[in-house]
Amino acid sequence: MSEATSPVLETNLKSLPFLHRGKVRDLYAVGEDRLLVVQTDRLSAFDVILPTPIPGKGEVLTALSLFWFERLKHVLPNHLTGVDPASVVAPEERAQIAGRSMVVRKFKPLMIEAVVRGYLAGSGWKDYQATGAVCGIALPPGMQEAQKLPAPIFTPATKAPAGSHDENIDFAEAERIVGADYAAQARKFAIQLYSEAAAYAATRGIIIADTKFEFGVDADGTLYLIDEALTPDSSRFWPASEYRVGSNPPSFDKQFVRDWLETQPWNKKAPAPALPPDILARTSAKYAEAFRLLTAD
Repeated sequence: MSEATSPVLETNLKSLPFLHRGKVRDLYAVGEDRLLVVQTDRLSAFDVILPTPIPGKGEVLTALSLFWFERLKHVLPNHLTGVDPASVVAPEERAQIAGRSMVVRKFKPLMIEAVVRGYLAGSGWKDYQATGAVCGIALPPGMQEAQKLPAPIFTPATKAPAGSHDENIDFAEAERIVGADYAAQARKFAIQLYSEAAAYAATRGIIIADTKFEFGVDADGTLYLIDEALTPDSSRFWPASEYRVGSNPPSFDKQFVRDWLETQPWNKKAPAPALPPDILARTSAKYAEAFRLLTAD
């Protein structure tokens, strides 16, 4: 990973057809069957894109995704092409995408979020408190917040458009949305990917409490791992040294920003307040630390 460059809030490439600007990623077409995915430094919280980019964030997300794609490719193939992103844009545009982009195959995405939980936290904890279950999966009585589950569980969610909230659903609803076969494949591979990643991360002092995968399908119906994988944006990373059952440890992700936003007079609708320099610096450092711990030789 390169030294962090100037923060990138959004890209403006003219050499490729622009397709979509998501919460974090900008997408461009590379021919008919490939995409250039650019990880900006944008950060969303409470489904609102913040006006202040996080320095180095896009580079961390890209480098960490590439690390996991390589490490987990034996479980499920991914969308990487191996094409150098610098080779598909004009020379004067390379600085915009350096260290924060990948050229990937274009697949039809499965229209569910493939969430796996290994610990009881976030919306899963709220669901358990209300129903004794998470997404319809019954759990033992008397569990505490942040407690490790007996085994990882697949708790899918709907894909919400920008500005809306993903909604947790049960497995039957996932089957209705993507079909029984793809729902079963998503569950199988998501749990396997999570389990292998969590076991590795544990050796590096990081607990992966939960994570979200995205899957895509090619013309032959084969499933692939797409988007990003096991980053602080798509996962809840906890430092193992600070883990205690009964409360959420401080995480390596944007929870730090969420906590600050909770103290602000803001209604959680756009526009969001700008982040002060100290919050920016500390959040950037959290992302960088997660990358360092997971990938250092």
